[in-house]
Amino acid sequence: MTPPATEIRDIFNRIAPVYDQLNNWLSLGQHKIWKLMAVKWSGAKPGNICLDLCCGSGDIAQLVAKKVGNTGKVYGVDFSSAQLGIAKTRAESHYPPLSINWIEADVLNLPWDDNYFDSATMGYGLRNVTDIPRCLQELYRVLKPGAKAAILDFNHPTQETIRTFQQWYLDNIVVPTAKSFGLTEEYAYIAPSLDRFPTGQQQLELAHQAGFTTATHYPIAAGMMGVLVLSKG
Repeated sequence: MTPPATEIRDIFNRIAPVYDQLNNWLSLGQHKIWKLMAVKWSGAKPGNICLDLCCGSGDIAQLVAKKVGNTGKVYGVDFSSAQLGIAKTRAESHYPPLSINWIEADVLNLPWDDNYFDSATMGYGLRNVTDIPRCLQELYRVLKPGAKAAILDFNHPTQETIRTFQQWYLDNIVVPTAKSFGLTEEYAYIAPSLDRFPTGQQQLELAHQAGFTTATHYPIAAGMMGVLVLSKG
């Protein structure tokens, strides 16, 4: 059963101060490569208005902002005020300045009109929303016709050996590392959230039900991660 949204928000507020450091350690820095892949697949171009859902501390939003340049605009959305505070501080230290607006909002009820954005990204957020079909419907609604979205998250590996390694890594590396920061409970949340998360094929079906004409799921990192790439007809 998915925890209430308030509980998930509290988790991300608590881990905000060490979120970037832990992500670097736990992925051996590879998360930066995966995020670059998602940005590339989103199709963001100079001058575009782009959306980064569940933006966290702002990694992907910054990457997209560099793509769209001064003539474009990026909106980073999260429901964690602590994460948004860190994202804003990090972006302010960037030179030249990045064109990003940080918005505290619910991804299930986005505060924009239909057909507003040229592209969208989402990193490690879809797995944590309380209503995935509704989230995809909202994403579809705010994208312009012809726009693309790229959603990066954990994946269910198809190979038994990779599945076993993934579980071992979560149990023996992720949780003990988080424990050293006093965040055992917060990072122990990853495994059950992955168990509930739709497989790549199920994500494709949900995307089509939301209205997307084209949907492709790319397994990466030996199948332990995945990028869902969507196109609005």
